[in-house]
Amino acid sequence: MTVHPSPSPRAHSGGTRTPPTIATLIILAGVAVTAMNIFLPMLPQIAVDLGVSPAVGQYVLTLFLAATGFAQLFIGPLSDRYGRRPVLLWSVVVFGLGTVVCIFAPNIEILLIGRVLQATSAACIALSRAVIRDLYDRTKAASVIGYVTMAMAVMPMLAPSLGGVIGENFGWRATFVVLFFMALGTFFLIWFDLGETHEPRKEPVSAQVRDYLSLLKEPAFWGYVAASSLGSGAYFAFLGGAPFVGVDIIGLGPGILGVYFGLVAIGYMVGNFISGRYSQRIGIEPMMFYGGIVACAGVGISLFLMSNFTPQAGYLFYPMLLVGLGNGMVLPNANAGAVSVRPELAGSASGIAGFIQIGGGAALASLAGSLITVENQALPLYVIMFLSSLGGAIVAAVMYFRARSRG
Repeated sequence: MTVHPSPSPRAHSGGTRTPPTIATLIILAGVAVTAMNIFLPMLPQIAVDLGVSPAVGQYVLTLFLAATGFAQLFIGPLSDRYGRRPVLLWSVVVFGLGTVVCIFAPNIEILLIGRVLQATSAACIALSRAVIRDLYDRTKAASVIGYVTMAMAVMPMLAPSLGGVIGENFGWRATFVVLFFMALGTFFLIWFDLGETHEPRKEPVSAQVRDYLSLLKEPAFWGYVAASSLGSGAYFAFLGGAPFVGVDIIGLGPGILGVYFGLVAIGYMVGNFISGRYSQRIGIEPMMFYGGIVACAGVGISLFLMSNFTPQAGYLFYPMLLVGLGNGMVLPNANAGAVSVRPELAGSASGIAGFIQIGGGAALASLAGSLITVENQALPLYVIMFLSSLGGAIVAAVMYFRARSRG
């Protein structure tokens, strides 16, 4: 796909002279998602090789999620002040250095340091959304984000499968070698195909801080953030608990576990297609509402099956198709809404939203990973997922009916 987006009057040139292609935005977001989940099937093996418990091994995921969320608090405002392009380039450099640390980590502590450095890949997700908002208005941005994340969803579908196969044949460190070459390729992609889309701000830092704080006083902003964070919370809890359930309770191998993880991505891809196709016609809030209901239903089915019957892979993973579908309808619209409350602060809004969404996800993933055992058949995991999805659906419903009341 080589067609460039049609820039709005807000687009600015710099570095290269054109805005990025849709393909570039897809790859940017896909790199960060791959860094999150390519090694998931190998988490139990990482814990064994480094001589730590499964709960400590979970920190390879949960600490990365927490650091990713925290990094976005700074990445967004920095991109508003200095531009999207330089922040992206430096973030990818740090991501590559962190990946090298992971490849050669002799113990869990060094591996976790590398994972924290890898969290700068958050810029690829947060700023791809900000770039889209730089180029398009609110409803069009929701559709474009939907299409970008639909294509990007191929990465979480393929990455765990790829990681499982690579890990089984070459060891878990090989998955980080793949990430290093992805970081290298991403740097050159940004260098050659991402012109600046945001005019760097000239006012003093104090003025930017005041604007940043004023964004936090916008009720609509918090509604969009809550809907996306709670809606995706079930998925992050699933990431934290599903490897243990799949390997230790159901008895799956890393390769087949990675394939099952791809089912969630299939649902997410379909949901994003629906967002890309219908968000402009139906509206942001209705799409969030319908998606919240679908995701909540998926978790409810999984909770019922896994708590009333002998755990099986189908009971765990097949209902997650609906969770992915619902999230694919909620997240592009909620994210587009969040960065549209104050368009001139799109980078900051995307950063704050990402911090809460991923930071909350890290907390849920850690909680799920710490509570599940073979004895309780991982029931806490499904309860956490259901409560998070239900909360997201309720927030989306409130925003939907408020939007209807405003006409």
